Amino acid sequence: MGDTKVGISLDYETAGQPDVKLAVLAMVGTTVSDGGLLDSALARVLAEQGVLEDSAEHIAMLEYARQASGTSKLEVFDRFFGANGRAEEANRSFERHCDELIGSGSITPIPGAEEAIAKLRGAGIQVCLATGFGRHTQNTLLEKLGWMGLADLSLCPADAGRGRPYPDIILTAVLALDLDDVRSVAVVGDSTADVRSGLTAGAGIVAGVLTGAHDEEALREAGATAVVPSVADIPQLLTGR
Repeated sequence: MGDTKVGISLDYETAGQPDVKLAVLAMVGTTVSDGGLLDSALARVLAEQGVLEDSAEHIAMLEYARQASGTSKLEVFDRFFGANGRAEEANRSFERHCDELIGSGSITPIPGAEEAIAKLRGAGIQVCLATGFGRHTQNTLLEKLGWMGLADLSLCPADAGRGRPYPDIILTAVLALDLDDVRSVAVVGDSTADVRSGLTAGAGIVAGVLTGAHDEEALREAGATAVVPSVADIPQLLTGR
């Protein structure tokens, strides 16, 4: 992110807030760099659906998908091709192309992501990795990275009912991990959809990172309680070390 300086500070009153017991971390853009995978997979799907490359429609669809980063991919395709089952067909094709591209090695961890997850768990904070991908693609991604078992839990929209910006994944994690207060959850993501889902769920901390879809201004306008350069800064934000 160049020379951007972002302070690690909270914008809300912390008095009375429960200690953080769970961090829900987004994947692509937050803990994982996709190496252009999403754009490549989407471009393949659009070509299959007859959208001409470099046409005004093609450019607008790519831009919308980037701005909608963090949301369920099926919801994006429903906006593009809602009628006659085209959205479901496009989503299946997208996940197939993602699986192929993941296998090619374009996915890499955000620097410091693995260490950050280990630090959080070492501090007694459970970790859930959340994604807008389907279950098979999320598992393929985790296996490719060697991240199976790295976190306490991984969830996708199919596990919860709806993806971001809805709160379902966060609330499902709270139930699955037996937490008794959603205010003890920290939600961390690179997109405004991540921020909105955390706020809607009632999470005590909703932090943005600057390694993915949206910039600091967009994340703060969406309501982020903190913005930090990357997930590597999250342990300091949540534990002070």
